[in-house]
Amino acid sequence: MPIPSPTIDLTDRVALVTGAASGIGRVAARRYAEAGARVMCADIDADGAKQTSESILADGGNAASLGLDVTDESAVEKSLIQTIDALGGFDILFNNAGVGGDDYQQTIEVNQNGVYYGLKHGATLLAERGGGAIVNTASIAGLQGLVSPLSDHSEGGPASMTEGGGIAYIASKHAVVGMTAQFAISYAKLGVRVNAVAPGYIETPMTSLLREDLQVQHEYEQLHPMGRLGQADEIATAAVFLSSDAASFITGHTLPVDGGYSCR
Repeated sequence: MPIPSPTIDLTDRVALVTGAASGIGRVAARRYAEAGARVMCADIDADGAKQTSESILADGGNAASLGLDVTDESAVEKSLIQTIDALGGFDILFNNAGVGGDDYQQTIEVNQNGVYYGLKHGATLLAERGGGAIVNTASIAGLQGLVSPLSDHSEGGPASMTEGGGIAYIASKHAVVGMTAQFAISYAKLGVRVNAVAPGYIETPMTSLLREDLQVQHEYEQLHPMGRLGQADEIATAAVFLSSDAASFITGHTLPVDGGYSCR
């Protein structure tokens, strides 16, 4: 008799999604809800997070929202308790909030420290509650250096990826990969699985600049062996999988979802 394939069923589970106002976070919040989870939509853009939760409610799901600045450690810790109070539990954290801006310190604060605060307080709370899953949003920039055609079209040239927000993005995403592995090791016997997704270039608001020029967009597409940019839904689906029992023996793994970019 064949072994039945596990289905993605998150019924009776509660997921907190950061960066839920737009892009990957918004789509992921909806995917968690479609899998049966109750979803707390969190974002520094509180109105955008509310819009995401309202779209879930309109489709028959169960969701709530809150404004959250992930660079504020006490606010991150509080958001976990708010999730329990509003939705009756806490089983999954999608540590997704991130920026791709020009400011070095702000990029580190959001992409590295924000993820760390989620891991620190989220893993502790999940362990106390009997276990759960954390998924972090890393990047192909956390697995290797970036090839950026955009730098060839800008006045900054190669310096655009070795200064300011460019190098901070790469450094912070490498940190996410490392923290994912370490927290996975530290919490494995406490029932907490910790993984990450590493998107390639995805069609989201964060990549809108590179898609303003069709020639530049085409050059980015060709960096991926599949010859296209990814979609937010493809990252969200991977995150939901890693959060589910279908991934019950997977921890400490950073999963590239990048159309082959990282295997060139």
